[in-house]
Amino acid sequence: MSTATEQALRTEYPFTLPRGYVDESGRLHREGVMRLATARDELTPQNDGRVRQNPAYLTVLLLERTVTKLGSLPAVDTFVVENLFASDLAFLQDLYRRVNQQGHTEIGVVCPSCGTDFAVDVAGDAPGGS
Repeated sequence: MSTATEQALRTEYPFTLPRGYVDESGRLHREGVMRLATARDELTPQNDGRVRQNPAYLTVLLLERTVTKLGSLPAVDTFVVENLFASDLAFLQDLYRRVNQQGHTEIGVVCPSCGTDFAVDVAGDAPGGS
């Protein structure tokens, strides 16, 4: 039997970056939270001149809007997203796609030893809030 909490829409997804963002003081920030995107999150950046000049910049603006926490940083802005390691940017792009298009952060995997299929939560198994 499921509880009301389990039936609530999950809107926040904790994650751990593979490498982490190193701030100007040399501190490493790996733990963060991404929220579900809204229609406004997807539409507003379309009018940004940086996106019109370089459509790939859309990713930076989408992540800036939806990554609500990263370590002890006071805010996640374009500077932070632009200075992520490429592997962390790729991780967040994949997480964004999974959360907003597929509705989950799980991937199917197969145990190389026994061949058993199972799911792994790529964002971590910490519960999200609503």
